[in-house]
Amino acid sequence: MFFGFISIMATLNQRRKNFNKHIYRRPGRPVLKGSPQRRGVVIRLRICTPRKPNSAKRPVVKLFLTTKRKTIAHIPGSGHTLRRHSRVLISGVGARDLPGVNYTCIRGKYDCDSISTKTKRRSIYGVKLPADKKTHVRRRLREMIKK
Repeated sequence: MFFGFISIMATLNQRRKNFNKHIYRRPGRPVLKGSPQRRGVVIRLRICTPRKPNSAKRPVVKLFLTTKRKTIAHIPGSGHTLRRHSRVLISGVGARDLPGVNYTCIRGKYDCDSISTKTKRRSIYGVKLPADKKTHVRRRLREMIKK
């Protein structure tokens, strides 16, 4: 039995009809409204448990942002000094194993204190480079430039 040839390509009229239709793409972090970071005020502090293979108690805050929207953000690192009405800066990087948490608080900015004991991965926890290391880094840079 022959069913005929099924055309996969679109006809010229079909192409002309659908030419100007754009595919709608949902923005990844709508609360930020295109900004890299946003400031918010803490409404509520909570502790969440992560998805299945992991188990822990992760600190999370509910925030009221400057965009007049509410969202949930994760507090990275161990320990924090946040409470209600604290000011926080958030970025669009979420905790991967916390469902519905698409933002992270930036440590070392506003009321979210940095973790002073950290020596590695300092940028995540808002710790500045110690003064003795600064001179060492500058010296190495000067040597590299001279060569």
